[in-house]
Amino acid sequence: MQLSDDKREDFRSRLSRIEGQVRGVQRMVEEDRYCGDVLNQIHSVQQALKSVERKIIRNHLETCLTSTLQNGDKEARQESYDEFMDLLKKRI
Repeated sequence: MQLSDDKREDFRSRLSRIEGQVRGVQRMVEEDRYCGDVLNQIHSVQQALKSVERKIIRNHLETCLTSTLQNGDKEARQESYDEFMDLLKKRI
């Protein structure tokens, strides 16, 4: 993954917060907390992961995909298009 130091630190920080949220959900389950509260916390974790996912997709477009489109041959460009479409299909 091609990341600047700033982006790498941002992703690391976000993922650490998400890790803490997941541990919080685990504690909530262990403490037999109200289901609605647990579900709300799970939703927050999912949204945080989606946010990181969007940022990584954008980084992929700006670095890996752009580089292949600018420097790759026709076959490499087609493979990049196919790979990106496969990534999108999993998210739609």
